[in-house]
Amino acid sequence: MHHRGPLGSGLLIIAAAVLAGCSAILQASPAPTPMDFPGIAGELANRGITLDRFTSGDDGCHDSSLTATAIGFDASGLGVTTPIRLRIYIFRTGDTFERRRPDVDPCAAVWAQDPATLEFIDAKPYVLVGQGPWPAEFKAAIRDALTAAAGNGG
Repeated sequence: MHHRGPLGSGLLIIAAAVLAGCSAILQASPAPTPMDFPGIAGELANRGITLDRFTSGDDGCHDSSLTATAIGFDASGLGVTTPIRLRIYIFRTGDTFERRRPDVDPCAAVWAQDPATLEFIDAKPYVLVGQGPWPAEFKAAIRDALTAAAGNGG
């Protein structure tokens, strides 16, 4: 019968730990899931957009089926000096987004000052809407922020 000494046992434990660590590295990371509103707001702020006057449930059209998904807020920066009221409709999943996306357009038309110049940014599972036209840098920053926040789109 062969007994391992303390050195042999220690080396065996180290080898097992190294192998376990290597297998953890080789496993794929899970796809990022969509962020909640504080995460979205952080992504927008990180790109130079200033946010103010947050209102949960602000769908703009009093559609009870959209109220729970909507958050209104004012945004400025990147060429926007007078804050613009934006509304984001946050759907829980990509399937819900696909099903409910058509409901956002008529809702936005209710509160739009000029429906022809409304700006829409879709990043499944989000729809963000605001009165336009927007400066290109502002629009690009919002699109980038929402794309990052959307993760795998739910």
